[in-house]
Amino acid sequence: MNRTVNCLAKLERMNKALNHQEPDRVPISDFFWGSFLSRWRKELDLPEDTNPYYYYDLDWIVTTPNMDPFIRPFETVRENNMEIVIKTGFLATIRKRFDFPMPEWISFDTDTIEKLETLVFDDAADPRRFLLSGDNQIAGVGDGFERNSPPWIDTVKKLYPEFPVYGSIIECSECLTRLIGQENFLFWIGMYPERLGAVINRIGQFYLDCTKAQIKAAEGLLDGFVIWGDVAYKQSMLFDPEYWRQYFRPWVKEMIDECHRNNLPVIYHGCGNVNAILEDFADMGLDAYNPLEVKAEMDAIKLKRLYRNRIGYCGNNDILIWETNDLELIKRETLKKLNAAKGGGFIFQSDHSVSSSVSGKTYDYIVKLVREYGKYPLNLGEYDIEM
Repeated sequence: MNRTVNCLAKLERMNKALNHQEPDRVPISDFFWGSFLSRWRKELDLPEDTNPYYYYDLDWIVTTPNMDPFIRPFETVRENNMEIVIKTGFLATIRKRFDFPMPEWISFDTDTIEKLETLVFDDAADPRRFLLSGDNQIAGVGDGFERNSPPWIDTVKKLYPEFPVYGSIIECSECLTRLIGQENFLFWIGMYPERLGAVINRIGQFYLDCTKAQIKAAEGLLDGFVIWGDVAYKQSMLFDPEYWRQYFRPWVKEMIDECHRNNLPVIYHGCGNVNAILEDFADMGLDAYNPLEVKAEMDAIKLKRLYRNRIGYCGNNDILIWETNDLELIKRETLKKLNAAKGGGFIFQSDHSVSSSVSGKTYDYIVKLVREYGKYPLNLGEYDIEM
């Protein structure tokens, strides 16, 4: 499948940045709320089908196959014009209000450690995950709602000529949050550490197998991989870092290694304050960490000074500042954070995703700022910081 010259330039840009080299300019992309997209199109007077990745010619895009443990259609519990309540392939009952940005988890069928221990997931390499359309919790239930998501491979093939395309996979913590709920997840770490650890190891093997199957199904059309795994909150880790190191880290390392064996760089997306384990990610050979939330005391400039070129940084632009829509504050934040791009190793994004509180004109201004000031060699004027 042929790629455009522009796509190949973006791929070179991404790969150079992730290899801690300076490309022609700092790569830029983001994750967008559906409600932001509606506001953006309206404020910029754009057609309803306008896509920001194409409109701004962004530098990379991530795709999500079916990662549900059980591949099945959503079971509708109730539905009206305001909301829908469904049961998904994670055996979770979820309420999605159409006027709220994110869904509400109501209950989980897997509500005891005994039930969790007896679960046998559907085949990791089941072609329905990659080659067929169908209901899919992660792709279908978020800030929007979609039934019968299109075949993942069709999405990859559609994007491939124009963008560096990344596959993605959740790891054990993300699975458990969706499968048993975060409350049970954290309680069971304390109540049944070894029993839960044994389950984590089975889940880790399952999602490693999913990673291998996804790479195979793509037949060479992927340029990188994202691993999704939230294990922290605003102040620190959600649980003991040593427990993470014992049970979670080995599987993340296996996923990273599998991707690297296939020449795919890896970006790990984990919210919250992960300073306690960032050294681990550097040791594992992770290419870049995302999103580096400012409100959780993550700072790409400080981290780059600390870890240098051992790991890259993707994000860290304060969405709370973006939401002020104050262009002077935004310029200061943007140009300051571009210092982290010196010597490569930095991808410009928000520190989570672009919300509906961000004006369409604000995001337009941000992209133009990065394109103007993100050309190498960087000239950041009064915002220049010695790195």
